[in-house]
Amino acid sequence: MTSDLGTRPAPAAAPEESLKIVPARHPLTWIAAVVVAVLVAMAGHALLTNKAFDWPTFAKFVFQKSILEAVALTLELTLFGVVAGFLLGTVLALMRISRNPLLRAVSWTYTWIFRSVPLILQLLFWYNLAILYNEISFGVPFGPSFVSVGTMSLIPPFLAAGLGLALHQGAYAAEIVRAGFLSVDAGQREAAAALGIPAGRQFRRIVLPQAMRTIVPTAANEIVGLLKATSQVYVMALPELFYQVQVIYTRSGRVIPLLLVATAWYLALTTVLSVGQFFLERRLGRGA
Repeated sequence: MTSDLGTRPAPAAAPEESLKIVPARHPLTWIAAVVVAVLVAMAGHALLTNKAFDWPTFAKFVFQKSILEAVALTLELTLFGVVAGFLLGTVLALMRISRNPLLRAVSWTYTWIFRSVPLILQLLFWYNLAILYNEISFGVPFGPSFVSVGTMSLIPPFLAAGLGLALHQGAYAAEIVRAGFLSVDAGQREAAAALGIPAGRQFRRIVLPQAMRTIVPTAANEIVGLLKATSQVYVMALPELFYQVQVIYTRSGRVIPLLLVATAWYLALTTVLSVGQFFLERRLGRGA
């Protein structure tokens, strides 16, 4: 028989409130933050106090009529390139994943050529298309033609620039769309087919919503890249943003403030696109 006499009671457990919580310290992170803050402050100070930036001239030209028209033309070229490029890219992607070897080969060859040749070279080629063909005829293939139109009147500089951007973008869009389609498990389509769901409804309700989650982030990057790529259209003497800025600073000699004008507009436009991408991704991510 045992007895508890002479034994000490176990100490009571300390309440959680009495425990002292010591936050983790990250001194290197704080040092890095201080260094970055100093560098940002130095950059901001240099930007505001350096008279070479000539902010009054920047303010004079940033909303000038010719600049606003150039911004509008830049947006039109971007919209044309995006819509036509992604339509073409979708067709090429469907050709690439088809079972027909000829369609797969044509799609692969197109993507290979247009991704390999620099954009500025393609633009110059389209701009000088009239040297190769004075006129374009419509009729029976390898047979008689019914209507012939001069190349210069059929493909003006704006259309030539838009075609160059769209054909170039189509090669990249094809790979983006194809990656989106391949990201959807084939088993889901097979299960939908087993349930008797029509092919069109399978594509709209099952394949496309899931593929878009993969397509949108990469496609948004491509759209931003295409917006900036419109600056290469200056070789065709089209008054887009970069070309117009060059014209103005060549006459006025105010190079830096005019370059800042172009920078500010490109920043503003890409910011709007980035915000749109954020909300589109959030909408597509619902229920994921």
